[in-house]
Amino acid sequence: MIDWQSTLWVILAGGLVATNGALVGCWLLLRRMALLGDAISHAVLPGIVLAFLLTGSRAALPMLLGAGFVGLISTGIIQWLSQQRFMRPDAAMGITFSALFALGVLLISRYSGQVDLDLDCVLYGEIAYVPWDLWMVGERVLGPRAIWTLSGVLLLVLLFTLWLYKELLASTFDPIYAQVIGIRTRMVYHMLMAVVALVVVASFEVVGAILVLAFLVVPPATALLISRRLPMMILISVALGWLAVVLGYTTAHMLDVSITGSMATANGVLFGVALLATRLRANIRSAGGELIGRA
Repeated sequence: MIDWQSTLWVILAGGLVATNGALVGCWLLLRRMALLGDAISHAVLPGIVLAFLLTGSRAALPMLLGAGFVGLISTGIIQWLSQQRFMRPDAAMGITFSALFALGVLLISRYSGQVDLDLDCVLYGEIAYVPWDLWMVGERVLGPRAIWTLSGVLLLVLLFTLWLYKELLASTFDPIYAQVIGIRTRMVYHMLMAVVALVVVASFEVVGAILVLAFLVVPPATALLISRRLPMMILISVALGWLAVVLGYTTAHMLDVSITGSMATANGVLFGVALLATRLRANIRSAGGELIGRA
């Protein structure tokens, strides 16, 4: 028998992660920095571990501060390496995220008796436990803690997007023009990276690194196949993320498999369907053009 209340909490948590990922993932994709989301999602691990070691708490604020700090450091390292001679940006990302993620793994291994984290949680998350990790004030139950955290992050991401929409738009599509008209593109870049780090760490415990990356990259890439208009691309990306959450959860429940793995797979399937539909539409248009030309 299905526990509909728990099911709705899990789907809501996944949908919030998908929404946050889509809102920042579209900007990363358009800047040709999609892999930067992967780099940050791995690089923030040492920040999470160090925040726990220093505070002894898994509260959201210390985790967000620790991960955000390391996330900013990682983006600075990537930017610095990219400016070096004979160093490509993709190589800089790979070097940074692999080194920092490995450092995080070493810290967990070294302090495994003190850190209430494990690699399975880091990679796959524990979204099925969302309904049981409740936020309580005294004797009053306010609902799952993850829902409050992800909702707060969503509010911050929306405010950031609306506040700096024009600056993000200009610095994404024409950074030289943006600098000419007085936009501080470097500051906008670092603020975007800080928001990405915030989204990643807020989603880390719930869905793990794998699904965070999937929601940062795949729905925006799928939406770009469907629409070239940025507002529509963002809306489609959010809708595709929610659809992947519902399809993934349903599949996981039917087959008794990993929920996060099913959601990530659903993202890939939706991308494949969109790609095939785009290719089919292009072939139909090409064939129609040839028929008109012969006529």
